[in-house]
Formats: sequence, C-alpha cells, structure tokens
Amino acid sequence: MTKNLPFDDHVAEYEAWFERYPFVFETELAAIKKIWPVGKNAMTLEVGSGTGRFSKALGIRSGLEPSAGMDAKAEERGIETVRGVAEEMPYQNQQFDVVLMNFCISYFENLQRAFAEAFRVLRSGGVLIVGFIDKNSLLGKYYEGKRNKSTFYKSANYYSVNEVEEKVKAEGFKAPEIFQTLFNDLDNTNDIEPLVTGSGKGSYILIKATK
Repeated sequence: MTKNLPFDDHVAEYEAWFERYPFVFETELAAIKKIWPVGKNAMTLEVGSGTGRFSKALGIRSGLEPSAGMDAKAEERGIETVRGVAEEMPYQNQQFDVVLMNFCISYFENLQRAFAEAFRVLRSGGVLIVGFIDKNSLLGKYYEGKRNKSTFYKSANYYSVNEVEEKVKAEGFKAPEIFQTLFNDLDNTNDIEPLVTGSGKGSYILIKATK
C-alpha cells in the first residue's frame, strides 16, 4: 500500500464526501452486509480501514491503515487499528476469518502481494472480500477523468473486474463470486440501490473468494 498519499492532510475532505453522498455509502454498506459470511465471534480485519466508517458499521474488530490522520479518526470511532501496509501485514498466519479490502486496492503498490498476504493471514475456509470501482464503469470513467484535478484520484490505479478476479485466483482463492451495484452517477444515487450478481452494469464491484 502506498505510504505517501494525501490522506493525512485531507481527512476532513475525505469525511465530507460521505456526508455529500449518503446513499452511495449506504448502498455500498448494504452490499457488503448482504455477502458478509460469518457471525459475531469471527476474527475480522479491514485492510485500508481509513477513518473506520465501514469497520464500525460492520462490527469489524481490527483495522490496518498506513495513514496516521485516517487512523486517528478511526480510533475516535472505537476501531482498534494498526499502522501498516497491505503488502506486509503485521499479523500471524491464519489469524482471521474474514479480510475486507474496500476502496483501497487502487492505492496498493503491489496488488498481487497484498492478495498473497490476505491469503496468508486467513484461516482455512476464510473469506476475502474486495470492494472497488470497475475502471470500465460509469464511475470508473468519471474518476479517471477527474484524475488531474482531484486530491485523491490522481494517486489511484483503477482495475477492471477481470484483472482483480485473476489476481485473486492466482493466490489460490477458490471460485470467486462477483456482485455489482451503484448503477447511477453520484449525484443521482438517491436511494439504496440493489445488489445483483455479475458485472458490466454497476460501478461498485464486490468479489468474494474463499481460501
């Protein structure tokens, strides 16, 4: 995960985005909840936990975050976070039942290495969930078009669904399932949108794969 990113100095701007687009956040959160695989006693980790919005809403126990500013905000929300990067997770082998990587893979220095680390820290039968914007989607093209004008997007690398799926399978994860939602642009997302299988129509993609 890239260490030198703009998040430390722009936490307030990052948080304001969620207030501006509440139904986008609620749609993404509802989508993750629908495919969440385990109960209350599972060991769960969010990689790239940011300010802890998703971790808190999902009841995730641990967060891994490279940004001190984001990490501090997550701590305010009661999330136990560790400073670190996805490519070198500071955890033991087979420590977790679920690893969530949501809106963070675009900032990894080595995506393949990050998936290898996820495989390592997951227990047998554990689940990896990857949430991201498909680069070929409506929002993917929108973000790419704003790259040079945005504090956050200029540092991002966007991936197609096929690229992410192949990298997940390359680490030994079994039969990835693919889901999609967010079928409108940001300003026209005025309700919680449905989650459906497959890809090609929705901008927000979830890939769920088992170790």
